[in-house]
Amino acid sequence: MRGVVMHTPGDVRVEERDDPRIVEPTDAIIRVTSTCICGSDLWPYRGVEPVEHTPMGHEYVGVVEEAGSEVRNVKVGDFVVGSFVISDNTCEICQAGFQSKCVNARMVAGTIGTQAERARIPFADGTLVPTPGRPDPDLVPSLLAASDVLGTGWFASVAAEAGPGKTVAVVGDGAVGLMAILAARHLGAERIIAFSRHPERQKLARYYGATDIVEERGDEGVARIKELTGGLGAHSVVEAVGTQESFMQAVGATRGGGHLGYVGVNYDVAIPGIELFFAGIHTLGGPAPVRRFLPELIQLIWDRTIDPGKVFDLTLPLDQAAEGYQAMDERRATKVLLQP
Repeated sequence: MRGVVMHTPGDVRVEERDDPRIVEPTDAIIRVTSTCICGSDLWPYRGVEPVEHTPMGHEYVGVVEEAGSEVRNVKVGDFVVGSFVISDNTCEICQAGFQSKCVNARMVAGTIGTQAERARIPFADGTLVPTPGRPDPDLVPSLLAASDVLGTGWFASVAAEAGPGKTVAVVGDGAVGLMAILAARHLGAERIIAFSRHPERQKLARYYGATDIVEERGDEGVARIKELTGGLGAHSVVEAVGTQESFMQAVGATRGGGHLGYVGVNYDVAIPGIELFFAGIHTLGGPAPVRRFLPELIQLIWDRTIDPGKVFDLTLPLDQAAEGYQAMDERRATKVLLQP
């Protein structure tokens, strides 16, 4: 089968990979119908994460082609959405709603690699969720978004306790930040402030529910949030970037007693303990337990209550994956959908 492999930073190739096969009775093989490039894929692309002949991709939807003898919740022919973290969905941690920290957790990125024509999904019952039927083509991008960016943005807004009467600030105008805006609006937030300097992303942020746009960053961004909130800061803040500046900006934008949901994959972020101590805020984040939210998100998409698929602004065939990576790296695209 064809699949995307990153040989070294910046060197993305589509080449022949071995066809997946059932290894454990809890496995399923899916034919990937749509996949995409994630902002986190840019870390190895830019040389921040180590990479060497690594199979790429962790967001995916597709059709089950084969199921192991112990798989019960999905069957051959089902259209499924999968989480970017493998989970059994039965251990104590999964049952508490943190499937991304499952005792059998395994990252799809760098191991399975779903930027490919097919994929073997371990613990299929705990990782895959079937849709109510075969989706209309226009719903597929939205279902694909549920696999990671929508689920991650949703978790971020839930972690930040976005809700009625709340002012929510979202640091980051990439796909996850935009999905956090969508989630905050659905959760009933009264005011949603998006940090963005990109005109096209500002338009999408407003489409998804942003009431205010702030272009300032760092300390200036914090000052602007304070100005907009009577000097208090936002009740709920989402951090969806993962840099030192963005994280401290998010901490500073959160009012005393407020909630910060952080989901930006971060490297070399050092949080001064004394600043966090005196901030007096609640914090929750990390790899999103997307599997917790998938049934609800799939139904919301199926009912056309939400439309996360608009976050994809470039669609390419799998063979042009290298162009997709370059477009996202250069910020010419917010999120690239790949068609195997």
